[in-house]
Amino acid sequence: MPLNRRTFLERSAAAGAGVAVAGAVAVPAEAHGSGRPRPQKRYSFTVMGTTDLHGNVFNWDYFTDKEFDDKAHNDIGLAKISTLVDQVRAAKGRRNTLLIDAGDTIQGTQLSYYYAKVDPITKAGGPVHPMAQAMNAIGYDAAALGNHEFNYGIPVLRKFEEQCDFPLLGANALDAKTLLPAFPPYSMHRLRTPHGKDVRVAVLGLTNPGIAIWDKANVSGRMVFPGLEEQAAKWVPKLRSMGADVVVVSAHSGSSGTSSYGDQLPHIENAAGLVAEQVPGIDAILVGHAHTEIPEYRVKNKETGKDVVLSEPLKWGQRLTLFDFDLVWEKGRWVVEKVAAQVLNSNTVAEDPEITGLLADEHKKVVAYVNQVIGTSTVAMTTADAPWKDEPIIDLINVVQAETVKAALAGGAYAALPVLSQASCFSRTARIPAGQVTIKDAAGLYPFENTLEARLMTGAQLKEYLEYSARYYVQTAAGAPVDTAKLTNAGGTPDYNYDAVSGLTYEIDIAKAAGSRIVNLSFEGKPLDPAAKFVLAVNNYRASGGGAFPHIANAPQLWANSDEIRNTIIQWVTAKGTVDPGQFASVDWKLTRDGVPVF
Repeated sequence: MPLNRRTFLERSAAAGAGVAVAGAVAVPAEAHGSGRPRPQKRYSFTVMGTTDLHGNVFNWDYFTDKEFDDKAHNDIGLAKISTLVDQVRAAKGRRNTLLIDAGDTIQGTQLSYYYAKVDPITKAGGPVHPMAQAMNAIGYDAAALGNHEFNYGIPVLRKFEEQCDFPLLGANALDAKTLLPAFPPYSMHRLRTPHGKDVRVAVLGLTNPGIAIWDKANVSGRMVFPGLEEQAAKWVPKLRSMGADVVVVSAHSGSSGTSSYGDQLPHIENAAGLVAEQVPGIDAILVGHAHTEIPEYRVKNKETGKDVVLSEPLKWGQRLTLFDFDLVWEKGRWVVEKVAAQVLNSNTVAEDPEITGLLADEHKKVVAYVNQVIGTSTVAMTTADAPWKDEPIIDLINVVQAETVKAALAGGAYAALPVLSQASCFSRTARIPAGQVTIKDAAGLYPFENTLEARLMTGAQLKEYLEYSARYYVQTAAGAPVDTAKLTNAGGTPDYNYDAVSGLTYEIDIAKAAGSRIVNLSFEGKPLDPAAKFVLAVNNYRASGGGAFPHIANAPQLWANSDEIRNTIIQWVTAKGTVDPGQFASVDWKLTRDGVPVF
């Protein structure tokens, strides 16, 4: 059985005997018997970590077809991470380092989509996944499973696992029938010290229970995902009893102890902090999933009173976490004396030419793919005014979502219900040109990795949903000047947390206070019936509680799939051939003040 499919793993980080060990020192201790000081054995090593790489190898944005950049001038990709890793290994000594990841590896860019769907790694004689190639070349020691690992189905994930030279860990990903681990729960690594006593480092992998909801179509009846705390409490004592001197958890779970999907599961989504607090015996946790940057965060374990050090490097390879461990030999075993964490910024280094060269052909194929013409548009459409006007380009997202959900529900118990759809203006610079439309044009409408769901809502709930959304506008008195630069993002609400809902007609009176702005709300020309039932086509971020919109997280889920909405848009444009707003665009909502349209 290949190494990365074993339930119990031992991997040696030692490069060979006789190599000088950086970071290992001896200091005087108390005199014993002879009066001469006996040196106390000490050893230092570093665990490096990444998370939420989401298919990023190059510092490249396939949706704009140019080098990645953002307001903070971050860089992305494993090619940058590789350079940082080489620097750390040179400074510390390679044998004194480990490199791990906390999940969400094979989904998120058109590079990863291409090798899951267009030229899939699962076909006979198929390619090796670019993320496997890059991570193997860099020399990863272990990676936890992320929830997005399951998006393309278990066969793609198993093939990726087979192609990796390191184990994919998931102590709480269990076979649904046997309740045995479906993936290796942990890996064990030996670090050779100059004192003749190896350090054994256990890495325990934990993933997100939300997979059971988010990828229900792919995992239902095949795998179950119990809570992080209960599985950590089961495995950490076992790892200690097996001789682990150090226990590091790689958890695809945020640190905050909160849930973003309501009460649908008895498990908290962002549970890494709770694991640190409740499970004794853990020294450090590499945190993932939340896409936040946490250089170092300390949580006191309730039972032992000891600090557990947490760190989350920023997504897409923007940061590399370093956990620095100082150990001392006491009473016949290695004991962790000190742990500290920090993050390194990948924008401080160049891409590793070994990695960019290794995957140059794959990159060129995907660049050609995203520039492929998939249809035409009768007119140009942009999102420039979409934050304050009902624009055809947002209607395009909504018509794709609504048609997809209608088709999915056809013939079922909810087929007769009207389907509404929500969409946000994710980018104020997205555009569909008149004439030829490419994959990157269509994908640019949806820069996030969201997937599509159908939720059951009542008219009354939708009214409250729209009122909540309308908080986005700054209250502006009737007759007062309107400056679009100051009209939106009230209270710091980002553009992606303002939803326009298609299928209803309504006005947003921005002269009124937030909470009482929705007027003339109707469906098919009649005032909306509070008791009427509707299907809302909604992205998984919103459906799982993102943005804290009312009712949606607890609304019954009627359907969900794991394909990214942007890819659904691409498929829709390809099938239609022509994008004609005259066939789907309508002004369903508008801003007013005392009944007078603002625009």
